[in-house]
Amino acid sequence: MKLAMKYIILYVNDFEKTIHFYRDILALPIKMEQGTYVEFDTGATTLSINTRASVQEEIGLDVPEAHVKSQTFEIGFVVDDVEATIESLRNQGVPIIKEPTKKPWGQIVAYVADPDGHFIEICTAID
Repeated sequence: MKLAMKYIILYVNDFEKTIHFYRDILALPIKMEQGTYVEFDTGATTLSINTRASVQEEIGLDVPEAHVKSQTFEIGFVVDDVEATIESLRNQGVPIIKEPTKKPWGQIVAYVADPDGHFIEICTAID
């Protein structure tokens, strides 16, 4: 069996805030939109969102109606300048979870959160 990661779907509560965050603040182009399901072009892996209500009603998955305070995963975006990206996000009102830090292996890493509290790593590439 060969698996290939093609997309990630985040379940969200506030569709409009989330669209604004990913499209307008992170500047991700919309690849496809159908109702409350939206795909953003992020390169090799597509980032998608759908509302929790839609997933429950249309797909029948048992997802919680609200986000949980403790997150169990993160999504990551590689940028050339973590500090400048974090400052830009801060100036747009994005919550900064962890300020930029240099890891022992040389990578610069910071964390922000989207409107539903999903952790987003903003980092440099690992050389």
